[in-house]
Amino acid sequence: MVPMRTARLVIQPLGLDDDAFVLRLLNEPSFMENIADKGVRDLDGARAYLRDGPLASYARHGFGLWRVGLAGDGTAIGMAGLLKRDYLDGIDIGYAFLPEYTGQGYALEATRAVMEHARQLSGVRGVLAIVSEHNVRSIGLLGKLGFQPDGSVRIPGSDETVRRFAATFV
Repeated sequence: MVPMRTARLVIQPLGLDDDAFVLRLLNEPSFMENIADKGVRDLDGARAYLRDGPLASYARHGFGLWRVGLAGDGTAIGMAGLLKRDYLDGIDIGYAFLPEYTGQGYALEATRAVMEHARQLSGVRGVLAIVSEHNVRSIGLLGKLGFQPDGSVRIPGSDETVRRFAATFV
């Protein structure tokens, strides 16, 4: 997987050496509130998350969540990428950023690059997104990316129902 570059970002595969960054991101209150509590509480847990999540997805699907870093110095600021969830009938986009890097357009810049990457994948005619009803910022970002409301989805093993959005490539 070749890194993607934007004006301000480098988007590249995560590695086990991203464990400290992932540990911090997954334990941010905003991540836990808007995405999920992944139960990752130490560096060993972060490495297990990386191995069983993004790294396994790269091997299985050729895509996954990628590390988003600043182009200038490489500082890790978030994750963005494509996911294949068993309970969705297509691939979906995911993203999360450290709080000090939100509200500066980085998520939009990164997800635009991810969407362009998705367009290049063989057989992919669109991308889904799922988001909690209360996550107004993400819903707004999805609108900027061309996503349209597409019903709701109940998360397996949870009482939570989330909004589903879809973007179709023409």
